[in-house]
Amino acid sequence: MRKAMIVWGGWPGHDPDLCASMMRGWLTAEGFDVRVETSTAAFADPAIHDLSLIVPIYTMAKIEKEEAANLCAAVRGGVGLAGHHGGMGDAFRDAVEYQFMCGGQWVAHPGNIIDYKVDVTRPDDPVMAGIKDFEYRSEQYYMHVDPANEVLATTTFNGDHASWIDGVVMPVVWKKRFGEGRVFYCALGHRAYELDIPEVKTMLTRGMLWAAR
Repeated sequence: MRKAMIVWGGWPGHDPDLCASMMRGWLTAEGFDVRVETSTAAFADPAIHDLSLIVPIYTMAKIEKEEAANLCAAVRGGVGLAGHHGGMGDAFRDAVEYQFMCGGQWVAHPGNIIDYKVDVTRPDDPVMAGIKDFEYRSEQYYMHVDPANEVLATTTFNGDHASWIDGVVMPVVWKKRFGEGRVFYCALGHRAYELDIPEVKTMLTRGMLWAAR
């Protein structure tokens, strides 16, 4: 049986406890033995090197150097990493190796909760199979991203809330490698109820399965 670990905490506005419960259920249904932790201290545990998958849900907050170093080493060694929105893409702002591993870092969401479109750029990828472009209402994440990411979906900013980014095409979903490990990220899912949107649930479930060794 493959083993996964979900670590949740940090800023409560992203419903980390509810998201962790939902994602634990999805992984359990896929046959994973899921461990759930609520402290970054779990990342320092040598046992994480034996996991198949790690799912961080920990917006902002702090991570100790030894915790970040062990987490990054585990993924470089082959453990999968997958997550969504600020729980992975706006976690541990002062941990640059963590950001290098994730492939991006949140910097803004102009207009806060707005209507926008998600464009599928890789319909041939198994993670995106059968998913069409769709309309979405939530935070539209503006991120600093790694050009080495394999982008699966994007969104285009219209400049209504920040004129200088009009027409900017921003990655929303991507996958990448970090050493021997696979990394999957989806910028959607500001609140837990958004994870029940069929496209979001499908992408996250498939992305976690793709990342897991």
